Amino acid sequence: MIFGRSERDKAPVEPVTLKILVAGGFGAGKTTLVGAVSEIRPLRTEELLTEAGRPVDDTSGVEGKHTTTVAMDFGRITLREDLVLYLFGTPGQQRFWFMWDELSEGALGAVVLADTRRLEDCFAAVDYFERLSIPFLVGVNCFEGAARYPADDVRQALDLDDDVPLMLCDARDRRSVKEVLIGVVQHAMAYGTERQKSVTT
Repeated sequence: MIFGRSERDKAPVEPVTLKILVAGGFGAGKTTLVGAVSEIRPLRTEELLTEAGRPVDDTSGVEGKHTTTVAMDFGRITLREDLVLYLFGTPGQQRFWFMWDELSEGALGAVVLADTRRLEDCFAAVDYFERLSIPFLVGVNCFEGAARYPADDVRQALDLDDDVPLMLCDARDRRSVKEVLIGVVQHAMAYGTERQKSVTT
C-alpha cells in the first residue's frame, strides 16, 4: 500500500504574487514590454495623440508613436508554479504622473525603461524610486537604428548608484524581458535583505 497523495491528487500550490512596476519616459517601450511577456491579454489604457496635446507631448525621437498610455498597462507572468508577477506599466507623460503614487503602493520593485535617444526622459522615474526607496533596475531598450552605448556610459549619464542593476534589453522579446524581470526580483530580494540587516544591527 502506498501512503501519501499521488501527483494528480497533490494539493494545489498557492502562488506568491508580486507587484512590479514598469516606468520610464514617453515612448520608451513600456506597453510593448508588458505585452511581450504577459501570459494574459494585457489590459491597456492607450489613447490616440491629439492636436490638443501636441504642445505638451514631445515626440522628437519617437515620431512614429501615435498613442499614449493614460492610466496604466497591466499584465501577468508566472515565473514558477509558486511565483506570479503582476506587471503595472505607468504612464510616461508628466501630466499623468499623479497615477504613480497609487500604482507604486505595495510594489516589490520596478523596471525603469530607458531609451538612449531620449535618456533624460527616465530621470524622473529614477528620482521617484530612489526617493521612495523602491528597488529598481534600469533596462536600456535597444531600439533598431538607435545608437548603442556601453552600459557603463549609460550608468554614468544617469548617475546611478553602483548597486542599481543596469541591463540591455529588447522590450519586444519575451526572453529578454523575462531576464529583466528576474533581475528585478533578485535585486529586490537582496535589497530587502540588506535593509533587514541594517535594522537589526
